[in-house]
Amino acid sequence: MPVFPRNFQRKFPKITHGDGIYLIDDKGNRYLDGCSGAVSANIGYGNQEIAKAIYDQLCKVSFAHGSIWETEINELAAQKILGIAPKGFNYVWYVNAGSEATEAAIKMARQYFLERDGVSEKHLVIGRNNGYHGSTLGTLGIGGNVNRRKLFMTMIKDHPKVETHYCYRCPFNKQYPGCNLECARSLEENINRIGAQYVSSFIAEPIIGSTAGAVVAPPEYWGIVREICNRYDILLIADEVMTGVGRTGKNYCVEHWGITPDIIASAKGLASCYFPAGATIVTQKVADAFANGSGVFAHSHTFNGMPAASAAINAVLDFYIKNHLCDNAAEMGKIMEKYSQQILSCEYVGDVRGKGLMWGFEFVKDKATKEPFTRNEGVGMKFRDFCLQRGFTVYPGASMVDGVNGDNIIIAPPLIITEQKLIELLDMLVDALNAFAKELY
Repeated sequence: MPVFPRNFQRKFPKITHGDGIYLIDDKGNRYLDGCSGAVSANIGYGNQEIAKAIYDQLCKVSFAHGSIWETEINELAAQKILGIAPKGFNYVWYVNAGSEATEAAIKMARQYFLERDGVSEKHLVIGRNNGYHGSTLGTLGIGGNVNRRKLFMTMIKDHPKVETHYCYRCPFNKQYPGCNLECARSLEENINRIGAQYVSSFIAEPIIGSTAGAVVAPPEYWGIVREICNRYDILLIADEVMTGVGRTGKNYCVEHWGITPDIIASAKGLASCYFPAGATIVTQKVADAFANGSGVFAHSHTFNGMPAASAAINAVLDFYIKNHLCDNAAEMGKIMEKYSQQILSCEYVGDVRGKGLMWGFEFVKDKATKEPFTRNEGVGMKFRDFCLQRGFTVYPGASMVDGVNGDNIIIAPPLIITEQKLIELLDMLVDALNAFAKELY
């Protein structure tokens, strides 16, 4: 096989086509996609409406380099993106993927201060342990996903990290609400230790993805973080690559807490895997620094703003709005919440958390002590394969406990899923958990 595989030591099912919330392999097996691929295929598979929009644009023009040309489809797609973005966002920088969206965001934050002040030492980006912002060398430096970082540490320019909100395993050994939100307030301590004059931005996922398994912040967390960033003249970057475009029951997840970041990194759900596409979305404040300075963001890729990508975004967002998929995610989230107690009652499940159509749970050996499974046991990946054999998919993550051990699973079906199909998925999940527990020991 000439394709360089994700894993030379595994053989994967060969998918031939998709149909709504299902993927079908070359043997005719149908898999209910319980995780939207990588929490990304938000409107499912085989949508002819989206495919036609991309085809029509390709027939008109396949490429118009952004350093020379503008295209109407790029303007239309940007208007659609801003139409669902939080109030205050006014400009869209196109990229091709989530890693590029966050990479552009951190470079934009650095240049923002240079444009605004002429000379600035602000260049460090504070990230979080258990945060994931992409696989480029730049984004690995700001993220806290140990498994993705460790092979390349000699190549990475590392940036400071703070502890994240992880109430099930509080890094400060406290309990909400008596903890005084130390996970949020520690950001200020770290800024002071580093020196605010060196910090350009703080980046975080509103709900942590597979690195920790859909961990949701306490209600006050984001308001405290926003205020700290304001006080020290630091840009707040929300990594909404996974949580954006309705996944959590809001257009963008930060809306759950009523805060406005300075920059949002978005991808996955924007084009719903019908085309590689993403966007770095910025407020007027950020854009004005560039407009009133050099006028140029010193960053680009050849394929930024591909007309076909914008056609995909435009069509996907039309479909998303027309079919009220954000509202559907919020409604389906109520069903997920009801099932959370059934999932939690399963042996070896220690915690369940999430919002909308993004929920996660954590495997533990002992519920009382919260002892995790070790990395070499590979429980999360084993459960993923166990579910595949039963006709549905889940999204595993690992190493969130201490950078080595621990297993989590994300459940995040396409936003088009109906109540009937969601209940079917969750019933299959609970049955699989109970059967899997009998095989573990």
